[in-house]
Amino acid sequence: MAAPSSKQVLRRLCQFGAFILTRFGFWNCFTMLMLFAERADVKRKPDIQVPYLYFDMGASVLCASFMSFGVKRRWFALGAAIQLAISTYASYIGEQVHYSDWLKVRMYSRTLAIIGGFLVLASGAGEVYRQKHRTRSLQSTGQVFIGVYLICMVYSLQHSKEDRMAYLNHIPGGEITLMLLVVLFGVLALAFLSGCYIRLASQILAVVLPLILLFIDGNLGYWHNTRHVEFWNQLKLMGHNVGIFGAVLILATDG
Repeated sequence: MAAPSSKQVLRRLCQFGAFILTRFGFWNCFTMLMLFAERADVKRKPDIQVPYLYFDMGASVLCASFMSFGVKRRWFALGAAIQLAISTYASYIGEQVHYSDWLKVRMYSRTLAIIGGFLVLASGAGEVYRQKHRTRSLQSTGQVFIGVYLICMVYSLQHSKEDRMAYLNHIPGGEITLMLLVVLFGVLALAFLSGCYIRLASQILAVVLPLILLFIDGNLGYWHNTRHVEFWNQLKLMGHNVGIFGAVLILATDG
């Protein structure tokens, strides 16, 4: 049996990235429900008022379902981006739950990157059999959003004690390695913001993100017990990074 060609491998990776990103809405809704159930035990409010919360989750599941089946994927990817933006804005202005500043940066920057990923998907990137021309403006906007997410990572690694300790406790080399990561994320952010070397930058980020997900985000003991991040909120944030990884895979193979 002949080994798959490089084009076939890239196509499968691209399909895998699209598979992850299109299913993000399901995981996001599940973790939100579990998070709000966790808060109900201690009589804390959800991020969004209950009547609107059901509409928000319904829209998210609807968009994820149609994207998963490949029905009008571009339109529903754009709808998912708009839904997530409205949901995040409603959560921000509602101020029903107080978050620390460093946690806000982690949450909102990842949400922005997911919105960017949906815009990349809405542009036509990641389609195996593309019947329409790609909308470059949507892809460029999505790339900028991912670039802003990387800038926020640079900011957190420089100014957030909580994020710095998460890395310093789990990477060899201490401060030197941390500074190298800051430089790396900064260079990748410039690539995404400028639109130059997008495929190369995405390939590098596709290698780095799983390591961050496994060793940094996956350290539930640190985030939940030491930094008092709600358990299901941390799992929700991990899901965000998985979704970002899916978007980056698409750009790394079809950028």
